[in-house]
Amino acid sequence: MMGMMAIGIALVAVPVMAAQAGDPAEAGIRAAMTASAAGWDAGDLDRFMGIYAPDAVYVGAKGLVRGKAAIADSYRASFSGGANSRGRLSFDYLLIRPIGERRMVFARWHLRGVGGEESGMTTLVFERQGGGWKIVADHSS
Repeated sequence: MMGMMAIGIALVAVPVMAAQAGDPAEAGIRAAMTASAAGWDAGDLDRFMGIYAPDAVYVGAKGLVRGKAAIADSYRASFSGGANSRGRLSFDYLLIRPIGERRMVFARWHLRGVGGEESGMTTLVFERQGGGWKIVADHSS
């Protein structure tokens, strides 16, 4: 999968370790990821990308990509004909850890589609921006 968000409307939440019981940031991040996943599943690139900060960076198999627009371009081929050609996206959350005012999310992503299943790991750094949680760094493999 190319990137973070390798996402489904039904995100599977399996918290193995919680940073803090009842952390409101964690609930906000999960909600943001659910909304982004819904965009992925609907084939709506703009909705999927809504979770990224304008200056976000992404690291994947092809190297470092800087900025939301460039990250969107790297995903664009998967979004055609009103659907996502790579399948439905979901996550298993492994750990959400506070780092000052930011949160680091460790998760396993899953894509399930006609061609089978893909899976990998993602590490995301979230920052509260404009009233919501945005990804500022995404490393997915």
